[in-house]
Amino acid sequence: MPHEEKPQAPARWHSLSLEGRERLSITGVEDVSGFDEGLVLLRTGQGELTVRGSELHIERIDLDSGTLELHGHVQELSYDEPTEGRSLWSRLFG
Repeated sequence: MPHEEKPQAPARWHSLSLEGRERLSITGVEDVSGFDEGLVLLRTGQGELTVRGSELHIERIDLDSGTLELHGHVQELSYDEPTEGRSLWSRLFG
């Protein structure tokens, strides 16, 4: 009996717009896992997104529409594949 893969649900549309490393607009945001002035952890339709920087402030968030605006000095954007059941600490410190 051949192994059949389940069709995956289509990922929610997602985009990033970074202006001068100071203003970040994100669509497709499903949840905010944690944030402070140096780190913002988001779940998007394309995976877990980590934003690192300094003086980071969430200016606007609307999870119903999946939008977030962030101001501060952005130093790094990185994605991890979506995983179930990982704690905030395990995502921060791997």
